[in-house]
Parts: sequence; structure tokens; C-alpha cells
Amino acid sequence: MTSSQDRPHFFYTAPPGACPYLPHRIERKILVDLATPDANFLHSRLSHAGFRRSHTLAYAPICDGCSACIPIRLPVSRLTPNRTQKRAIRRNADLIRSLLPPTATDEQYTLFRRYLDSRHSDGEMAGMSVHDYRIMVEETPVDTRLVEFRAPDTTLMAARAC
Repeated sequence: MTSSQDRPHFFYTAPPGACPYLPHRIERKILVDLATPDANFLHSRLSHAGFRRSHTLAYAPICDGCSACIPIRLPVSRLTPNRTQKRAIRRNADLIRSLLPPTATDEQYTLFRRYLDSRHSDGEMAGMSVHDYRIMVEETPVDTRLVEFRAPDTTLMAARAC
């Protein structure tokens, strides 16, 4: 008897497009659909191999002649912060962290919109509406939580899916 983890998974390549990180570069991605009965297992395996997730897809860059955006995994237990990192830790020590279910809010979208406008204003996600954001956060086959970071006055400073 085979388990769902033994079933084949199909990998697809996306058409080339403008790189969202480096000007004048072309990006290619390899994609895997996570909408399978073993989504959590598949996502875990792929994320250890450097894949990222968006909506129901896992993807990894496969750009010709470029490896600038390869994700890294840090063994946090062995990390020794440098001076700059220690300063950032001190500066953010008062942030309040909350682990929440994957429910999108208008407040999160406003912060996300500011990020897109400042860092990816001409990227493929630039046109995302609040509805698109809600789908991205809430419609996932993978067990997901949101982490919100708030200032002491309750201002949302960051939100991250995990």
C-alpha cells in the first residue's frame, strides 16, 4: 500500500518575467500545486528545499545565471547576533507578538499595500486588491497561522504567515 507521500507530484515552470528584486533581470520559477491531500507534508519538504509559498502554490526561483534570491535557513539556536542585529532586537523589544488564525484584516492589507508600493510597485503583485490579499491569506491547503507584531499603542507594525 502506498501513502499519499509516495504519490508523484508535478512540477511546472512559469514563463519568464521581470525579476521583482533585481532591475533588468528575468525571473523564472518552478511551481508545485500544494492542493493535495498531503499538503502539509509536501509543503514542509519543499520549504526545506528552498521553495516559498503563495496561495496554493510552492515555488522556487530557477533563473539562468543568477542565484541572488536563494532563500536561507538559519539555525536560530546557534545564531549569535552581531551589533546591528542586537540594536534591532533592542529597538523592537517592546513589540507585542500574537499568533492568530489565517484571517485577513483591512489593517493588515493597509500595511501590505504600503510594502508593495514601496518595494514592488511595478511587480506582479502590485495590483493586488484587498480581496486578493484575503484569498492569499485565507485560502490555503497548508496549516497556516499569522503572526502579528504590534507596538505598545497597538499599531500593527508587521504581519507574517507561517
